[in-house]
Amino acid sequence: MSEPRIGALRAALPFGPVDLRWTEWGPADGAPVVCVHGLTRTGRDFDVLARALAEDGRRVICPDIPGRGLSSWLPDGNLYAVPTYIGVLAPLLAGLGRFDWVGTSMGGLIGMGLASLPNHQMGRLVLNDVGAEIPGSALAVIGAYVGTRHEFADVAALEAHLRVIHAGFGDLSPAEWRHLAESSARMTPQGRVVQHYDPAIAVPLQAAPPGDATLWPLWDSLNLPTLLLRGAHSPLLTEATASRMAGKPGVSLLTIPGCGHAPALMDTAQTGAVRGFLRG
Repeated sequence: MSEPRIGALRAALPFGPVDLRWTEWGPADGAPVVCVHGLTRTGRDFDVLARALAEDGRRVICPDIPGRGLSSWLPDGNLYAVPTYIGVLAPLLAGLGRFDWVGTSMGGLIGMGLASLPNHQMGRLVLNDVGAEIPGSALAVIGAYVGTRHEFADVAALEAHLRVIHAGFGDLSPAEWRHLAESSARMTPQGRVVQHYDPAIAVPLQAAPPGDATLWPLWDSLNLPTLLLRGAHSPLLTEATASRMAGKPGVSLLTIPGCGHAPALMDTAQTGAVRGFLRG
């Protein structure tokens, strides 16, 4: 399958309706896998992994989390938080039955939140370079670049920018970098190119007090098979945190060489590791 199907629904939340959009790959009756992107990215980051999982007969759903890509922007920047995202995703997940989850960075935090809920339907969890403790220094760097609006003359200039700020994705091919740029670009009314996210997603990061984010009680509450992926040079998921997480029964740790935050899940070694784990 060369192109995905496009899915959509409108979720009713206390502050108003939110339109959720996603790309979907593989057979409609396949066992579902939900793949959720990082803070400033979109569901199209998973195109390579989704095609690979579709070859295994999986139905692969890659949402644009609100504030990104084709999904709604929220009326208040303070709403850009995991509980809101879970509320928006709830109608989609309710129709899936049992599902597996692949989450990069923010997507992994959403997955951890979902897996902590009673009667959740998540079977297996892949956490891509995020865990139970996040250094305040890494959060400060993320908050600084997310909160700075960059405009570009064209997609090529955006691609050059992504190669710098997302160097941690790893040694990607020119075609892969181009895909990441094209799938996360938006044209402004003035004819400039910007990244396809609401600048207000930075509000919660900028409002949070400086310091490490500690999620060990949440992590300790989880009880499902988990694959933890860590970029070998990641500033966000430290070696010490990953090692402590891997001491929990049912958790496997795989360190990805040549990557920081976060492995792009595009090369065959990375997609193969995820495929193997999800096969059970």
